[in-house]
Amino acid sequence: MSMPIEKLAINTIRTLTIDSVEKANHGHPGMPMGAAPMAYTLWTRIMNQNPKNPRWFNRDRFVLSAGHGSMLLYSLLHLSGFDLSIEDLKQFRQWGSKTPGHPEYGHTPGVEATTGPLGQGIAMSVGMAMAERHMAKTYNREGFPIVDHYTYSICGDGDLMEGISSEAASLAGHLKLGRLILLFDSNDTTLDGPLNISSSENMRQRFESYGWQVLYVGDGNDVNEIERMLHEAKRDTERPTLIEIKTTIGYGAPSISGTSDAHSDPIGPDEIKKAKSFYQWDFEDDFFVPDEVYKHFNMIAGNGMKKENEWGNLFYRYKQTYPELAKQLQRVIENKLPEDWEESLPAYKIDDNLATRAASSKALNTLAGKLPELIGGSADLDSSTKTKLHDFQNFNKQNYAGRNVWFGVREFAMAAIANGMALHGGLRPFVGTFFVFSDYLRPALRLSALMGLPITYVFTHDSIAVGQDGPTHQPIEQLTSFRAMPGVTVIRPADGNETSESWKVAMKNTKQPTILVLGRQGLPTLQGTDQLASQGVEKGAYILSKAQGEPDGLLIASGSEVSLAMEAKEKLEKEGFKVSVISMPSWELFEKQPIEYREQILPKKIKTRLAVEMASTIGWKTYVGDEGAVIGVGNFGASGPGDRVIREYGFTVENVFSKMRGMLEEKATVKSN
Repeated sequence: MSMPIEKLAINTIRTLTIDSVEKANHGHPGMPMGAAPMAYTLWTRIMNQNPKNPRWFNRDRFVLSAGHGSMLLYSLLHLSGFDLSIEDLKQFRQWGSKTPGHPEYGHTPGVEATTGPLGQGIAMSVGMAMAERHMAKTYNREGFPIVDHYTYSICGDGDLMEGISSEAASLAGHLKLGRLILLFDSNDTTLDGPLNISSSENMRQRFESYGWQVLYVGDGNDVNEIERMLHEAKRDTERPTLIEIKTTIGYGAPSISGTSDAHSDPIGPDEIKKAKSFYQWDFEDDFFVPDEVYKHFNMIAGNGMKKENEWGNLFYRYKQTYPELAKQLQRVIENKLPEDWEESLPAYKIDDNLATRAASSKALNTLAGKLPELIGGSADLDSSTKTKLHDFQNFNKQNYAGRNVWFGVREFAMAAIANGMALHGGLRPFVGTFFVFSDYLRPALRLSALMGLPITYVFTHDSIAVGQDGPTHQPIEQLTSFRAMPGVTVIRPADGNETSESWKVAMKNTKQPTILVLGRQGLPTLQGTDQLASQGVEKGAYILSKAQGEPDGLLIASGSEVSLAMEAKEKLEKEGFKVSVISMPSWELFEKQPIEYREQILPKKIKTRLAVEMASTIGWKTYVGDEGAVIGVGNFGASGPGDRVIREYGFTVENVFSKMRGMLEEKATVKSN
């Protein structure tokens, strides 16, 4: 067969997609069939990457935001020489395969981000572009462009409908991220039908209003025009670029091309035969790759190894000229902590009284002086979340070296951008908002957990103690729901010492996100946390105050409620009851401890247990047992002064004392009978 190699390569991507979806009897063939030319052009003519070392730091980043079209990416990875075989393609969407239904970071070599939930890939790309600019300004020196790469993403109509795309694109334009290039697979089709049944916006005007450069390719099969527009995009260093490329979903399948029928189902044997005929594909075998296509794609690995070798030589000379800077860069790329990073974290005495959000600010600012990789900010709530780094400048279009990021009121994009920063490597992002507004960003936090990214989420205003802002701002179910999310460590510290230790745990945790749940109200420094919190917090729960002798019961609490438990214990002791107080800042950390430790903290023989927490009671039965009880919140909060709301909901020393005394007296009565 005589066919230009570019066309043959593009049709190979298409046929691999068709065959993989057909074999799996599931998938999304339409998008790869239409977008294959733009992806081919980007990968073979523009991007710098090394398939033999997918983690080369100075590679260009590529995010398939339209993750349902995963076979587009898998085909490219296979053809380009990544560790993804033709047999892996044949196992598309099967149990245990390297080719899951949507791209998964850390699972498939060459996949830069877990995508599929639409719009998030765009925001993660923004985060990667921000990370590149920050690290370039931090580490590059004249003659040494050590950090020097681009971020590319392919998105679809659905991505751009999701609100997160607006949040992220708005910030990207504001920050003038000229090294961010978004290829828009504009096929005017969604899952339910033509785009015009739900959308009629002018995409060009929308992105131009954000401050983007907008380019257009009218024929999605014109690889030369696509290449020209990509070069045009790279020439504009002051604006991110959207390249709208008109394509046909399901291109080549005559009965369904251009319709939603091509979106998410196998196209069937008859349509496959017609499509391959349209492509002039004369090979009978499924999953066939012509030798000349493999040879053609070999240039990606060849160019990549050359580029990485050149970068390696540059980095060697950089190390000779700037040894300390190079050492620091190597450390942050490897996500390792310096030897003295824990020194000087704030410690508090009994007379100290402060909110855990304030203690968090002190710990964060102390760590920022030791860890240049710490970067982040809040969703326009810094005065409340206390997440500003006081000794460091702002990250903005005039100063990408700054470390305070002003995300604006964009919670969802904020978290997804933090994901992108962490995926880029070399940074440890943190973000902050009110705990109740975690609902806005939950899908991005879920991806943080799925990808195992060490992002610190600072959630303040942790309970009904918020008070006069009322039930819309008072979290009830959030604490329980995040405890239910796999791969997340949730910590709700009780005072300043526990808060410092919580930050220590967060920084040590390099494999998953950490949520710090912090209060607004001032809290006393508790007796014993100066000695016990250093070990107790990292173990999730510990005996803060032991009973005088063998305990009759256990008071268990987290956050501000630990102080209530401590005061109630004093009253109980005066009446002759022996009670231990357990501070339990993290269920997840506690569950990781050996069974012997868990038995030491919560002995099975002690059945009288009372948990106290200003949140939903769901889940506490695991720790209080069938004979225990929980003082919690079973409905939404109410507006009023914080101390009044707390009192009305039963979070008082007297109520904790009375409840525990009643349980102990009942136990004693049953025992005597």
